[in-house]
Amino acid sequence: MNGVRLVVAVTLLLLALLAACSAPAPSAPSPTKTGMEGEKAASPAQTPQTQPAERGELRFTEIARLAQPVAFAVRKGDDRLYVAEQTGRLRTSDGDTVIDLSGEVSGGNEQGLLGVAFHPSGRWVYLDWTDAQGDTHVTEWAFDGDQATGRRDVLTQDQPYANHNGGQLAFGPDGYLYIALGDGGSAGDPEGNGQNLGTLLGKILRIDPRGGRPYKVPDDNPFVGKEGAKGEIWAYGLRNPWRFGFDRDTGDLWIGDVGQNAWEEVDYQPAGSEGGENYGWNVREGKERYRGAKGREMVDPVIAYPLNEGGNCSVIAGFVYRGKKIPWLQGQFMYGDFCAGWIKAGSVDELESAAEVGKVDQLSSFGEGHDGELYALSLQGPLYRIESG
Repeated sequence: MNGVRLVVAVTLLLLALLAACSAPAPSAPSPTKTGMEGEKAASPAQTPQTQPAERGELRFTEIARLAQPVAFAVRKGDDRLYVAEQTGRLRTSDGDTVIDLSGEVSGGNEQGLLGVAFHPSGRWVYLDWTDAQGDTHVTEWAFDGDQATGRRDVLTQDQPYANHNGGQLAFGPDGYLYIALGDGGSAGDPEGNGQNLGTLLGKILRIDPRGGRPYKVPDDNPFVGKEGAKGEIWAYGLRNPWRFGFDRDTGDLWIGDVGQNAWEEVDYQPAGSEGGENYGWNVREGKERYRGAKGREMVDPVIAYPLNEGGNCSVIAGFVYRGKKIPWLQGQFMYGDFCAGWIKAGSVDELESAAEVGKVDQLSSFGEGHDGELYALSLQGPLYRIESG
């Protein structure tokens, strides 16, 4: 989000994580994306839909209250829900503290503890956070369900500015760890990081955190062996990809990227992609030209909506619903906006027909349980389970 956009003093600390740094309207550490100027548009693969024609209602049931919850994860063989608090603690939905970094994290609007993911085996947990100097750490702990031990940094990244830190972590269907990093901050990507393959900033990375020390770069990453390019890069041209998620059925990747002054966007990468997609920042914001320079072939967003209209400020990407308890929602992609608070859902092959299905004040993130049921987090404190109305 953007400190400039969020003006209510007490709420500012809560809004912190989601502001999109230097635009007139607030945008969060949630996805910061900007449009691109691309010839090719990726579109979601059409998959059979089972939802009834008639939409139902959704209910958001509070199941826990935490301090500035911003990220959500589940662990293999474990019924508990794990929530990262921006203030530095990883906690369970029943109130236990697993890891406490509150004495080490920085406290800026878009800083702190930003992301969490468990290794597919459940034996290790990974946190994305910013230290007292504002630099990014992706840190690993061994975890047996009771104690987190054997701490080590897997990846670190210097941050030139305090905003646009990204923060999302997720293991993909291929078992690799995907990491979101914003463009380094300030306004308009002054260092040109989004289109620069020689830096990790403004990218989604793909690594094997257990394959080497500190990690292994997969041999099939798109820029491995390319002169001047970082092998860790999986996708680029991103402003602040605050939240992304994989479709558990298809493996498709959905990326929310928080905009600068005009557009919020959701980007899409189909399963089976070999990576290397350029989502356009800072040549474009949404589908519109932002800077005059030309970039390599760019991929259009599948969703773009205007900033400031109706209080919009920062897109929060969610998941394609694959649960069993809400039949009419099956196969629909859910996303929302941090400031406006609305949540929309639409069929993956008819996203232009997405409609509002609920509202959550200061929506910071979505979560997906083992069973495919979805959750919503509010920076104000509540963790909601999304249920049929």
